[in-house]
Amino acid sequence: MADRTAARRRKQRLTLIIGGAAATAAVAVLVATALVNAGDSDDKPQSLPTPETLPAEPQQPEPTFSDVSVPPPPKPIDFISNAKKDKAPLSAGTLFPRESVTMSSRLYDRGSTASTKNCASAVSGSLATALNRNECTRVIRASFKRGGVAVTVGVAVFDTDVRATKAKQQANGNVQSLAGDGIPSFCRATACRLTANAIGRYAYFTVSGFTSGKAVTASDTKARQAGKDIADYTFSRIVDRGEDQASAAATAQSAN
Repeated sequence: MADRTAARRRKQRLTLIIGGAAATAAVAVLVATALVNAGDSDDKPQSLPTPETLPAEPQQPEPTFSDVSVPPPPKPIDFISNAKKDKAPLSAGTLFPRESVTMSSRLYDRGSTASTKNCASAVSGSLATALNRNECTRVIRASFKRGGVAVTVGVAVFDTDVRATKAKQQANGNVQSLAGDGIPSFCRATACRLTANAIGRYAYFTVSGFTSGKAVTASDTKARQAGKDIADYTFSRIVDRGEDQASAAATAQSAN
C-alpha cells in the first residue's frame, strides 16, 4: 500500500516536471517567434534606392567670357604730346584761369596774361631762334607776384613732344617779362632768375626778379622760390589738361 502511494507520487511529480518543461519550451518558442515576427514588422527602415535610381543633379552652366578684349584706358601724356590728339580749347584763360595761386602756403596774385602766334616776339635772345627752329605755334604768358617779387611764365606750344624737348635743350635766353594788372615792369636790363622745362608738346620758361628793379644775386632765395613755384604750377596745369582729355575719352570709350 505504501509502495503504491509512493509510486503514484513520483508519477505525479514527473508529470509536473515534464509539463513545466513543456511550458518553458512553449514560452521560448513564443519569444523566438515574437523576435522573428518583430523582424518582419512594417516599422523596419526602408532601404535607399540604388545609385542608378537616385535623381540626377541638374547640370550647372559653364561660365562664358567674351572674346572681345577691353582696350587699356587712355594715357594723359598721349593727349598732351601731339597736336592731333590735344584738341581741348587752349588759351591764357584755360591754361591760367585762377586769379591767385597758392603753392605750399605761398600765395601769388595773377597779373596780366597774353597769347601770340609770333613766338619770337614773346622771348629774347637765342630762345627766339630755338622756338622758330622747332616750329613753335604759340606762346602763352602769365605773370604772378608775391610781395616784392614777380614772375612771368611763358608756355611755348609745338606740334609734337620731340620739338618741345629740343626747344628746351637749345634754349639760351629768356621769356620777356609781362607787366600790367598791378605788376610793374621788372626783369628788364637787370639780372633775374631763369628756368626752362618741357612736358609733352609744351616747353615752358620762367623769369623772376624784384619789382624794384634790384638785381637777383646768386644767394637770393625769394626770386628763386617764386620761379620754381610758378614753374611747378604751370607743370600741373598742363598735366591737368592731359588728364581731363583722357578722362573724357575713357568715359566715351566705356559708353560704347
